[in-house]
Amino acid sequence: MTAAAPDAPTNGLSGLHFLLALAVVAVWGTNFVVIHVGLEHLPPLMFAALRFILATLPWIFILKRPPAPWRDLASYGVLVGFGQFGLMYVAMRSDISPGLASLVIQTQVFLTVGLAAVLAREKVRGFQFAALAFALAGLVLIAMFGGQSATPKGLVLVLLAALSWAASNIVVKRAGQVNMLAYVVWGSLFSAPPLIACSFALEGWPAIAAGFRDADLVTWLAVIWQAVGNTLFGYAAWGWLLGRYPAASVTPMALLVPVFGMGSSALLLGEPLQSWKLIAAALVVAGLAINMLWPLWTARRARARLA
Repeated sequence: MTAAAPDAPTNGLSGLHFLLALAVVAVWGTNFVVIHVGLEHLPPLMFAALRFILATLPWIFILKRPPAPWRDLASYGVLVGFGQFGLMYVAMRSDISPGLASLVIQTQVFLTVGLAAVLAREKVRGFQFAALAFALAGLVLIAMFGGQSATPKGLVLVLLAALSWAASNIVVKRAGQVNMLAYVVWGSLFSAPPLIACSFALEGWPAIAAGFRDADLVTWLAVIWQAVGNTLFGYAAWGWLLGRYPAASVTPMALLVPVFGMGSSALLLGEPLQSWKLIAAALVVAGLAINMLWPLWTARRARARLA
């Protein structure tokens, strides 16, 4: 959903709704710390599988299946489940820090633009090339100075996760205006099976059994938070806001996700914020800001000229 309802307000978010949007991006940003906590005991692929099992059950018996083809729901489930989160969890196990993962995964914005240009022949505009240049400069800094904070393997895996997220965006776009929460729940039905199969094949039963045995209350709370807090609350609240307000009033809030991600990782996990990391973050966020805010600025100027 990208358009406001007919009776939706056309101004900025109200105070309470601004706090709701802030809560969503805070949950999405700090979730990288929660992922880190869960990975202390559970193997990455099984951890991701548990997340999507809880995102499916019992909600699939409550929410009506959205009017989308089964192939699209299956594609979405595999791309988001195995492609996005499976690969990202594997990377975060030991190859990239939570703060940098929250930053690099945002390259999905530019990858979505690229895929739309190739698959849907959407035109890439000049400001989007400029935005991409900023983001690429930030990624180069991470590759040069990442060290153990972001190994080449970790960077590649998170970029592949971002590509999977971008591909899932293209799939969702075909659905048009649907109940996004229902779409996520029904799509998640196809996420767990490949994750479980790959977990048994690549991680092995001994590692899975050890993870279950060593998991404590905090670990299981992390699993529950992945499904209920990050997935169900996040998508439901975000979709509700997009249904009530113009997208231009809501989507810029997403710029705060890597801010919360890096900030919470530094505060709660002691992840150092070296100067190169701050510069890389500034470059990537600047690219995101240009890509997201430039069309809003030009549209406002056009309205001002017509007034």
